[in-house]
Amino acid sequence: MNSSLFRMPARRSAAGALTFALAAGPMALLAAAPAHATGSGGSGGKAGASVLRAGLDVSLLNKSVNVPLRTSLNEVRAPGTAARTALAVTVDGVDKGQPVSMLKADVATAKADVTGDRAEGRAELAHAKVHVPGLPLLSLIEVEKITSRAVCVAGARPEAGANALGRVTVLGKRITLTAGGVSRVRVPAVGEVTLTLSKTDTTTRTAAAAALELKVSVNPLKLNVAEVEGVVTLAETSCTTPQVQTVQREVPAAPKPPAAPAVAAPAPQTVAAAPVNLAETGGSPATPYLVGGGALLLAAGGGAVVWARGRRTGADG
Repeated sequence: MNSSLFRMPARRSAAGALTFALAAGPMALLAAAPAHATGSGGSGGKAGASVLRAGLDVSLLNKSVNVPLRTSLNEVRAPGTAARTALAVTVDGVDKGQPVSMLKADVATAKADVTGDRAEGRAELAHAKVHVPGLPLLSLIEVEKITSRAVCVAGARPEAGANALGRVTVLGKRITLTAGGVSRVRVPAVGEVTLTLSKTDTTTRTAAAAALELKVSVNPLKLNVAEVEGVVTLAETSCTTPQVQTVQREVPAAPKPPAAPAVAAPAPQTVAAAPVNLAETGGSPATPYLVGGGALLLAAGGGAVVWARGRRTGADG
């Protein structure tokens, strides 16, 4: 009985401590919540596009010199858009300083853009004719439609693609092109052109594409031009993947709960039991007196009986 009474407070204290821990548990987890990472605007993204880019060396007849010709049409960098449909250049010593028409087209657009985690370049050329100095009447190339596209998105592999649709004519000859393949066109007394269709290149962060790349080597021998050599690239695009910055946003911590009171283990309780004399089991301190009184009464009763018998005997006698 006593030991049970002493254990009950300890059990109640342990139960209270457990209830406090269960209640404080969610608050402790909330207080320890980690910071969240969120993406913000990208940086380092680039994009570019051009309809035509030429790097040529022009050799003149009356001078033993080479005149470099570096030009482009609708060459843009992000953010930018251009849509001029004609390009004319002036080359010193060629055709008495008259402008040389290099490109005429119905459509010639270039667009480059970088927004957030995306960079993209696009170029398109339709119904176009390209000339080089010394060949005013014979087109270097004629195309119906060519396109190019380069896309770089954070978290994805960059993509590049280009295509040529419809007829392609080089130095007056119609040819059939194969994507990624190389074609050569030779024209006697004019020269040679080597074409590469849909030239693409990608890395982990960059992409580049060119619809047509022409390696030119012609000797027109007209308009004081002895030879033209170099590269003409049509519908060229490129991009670089933006680097997305990460911003750490701290989650406000909940107020810490008060510390749980320490619960001491209950001390063992000792109950001293009074010594018990087996001989006195069931007795009390008044027992001797009661026994003595009983003995006197018994003796008195016995004497009375003897006295009464004596008188009866005397009377009968």
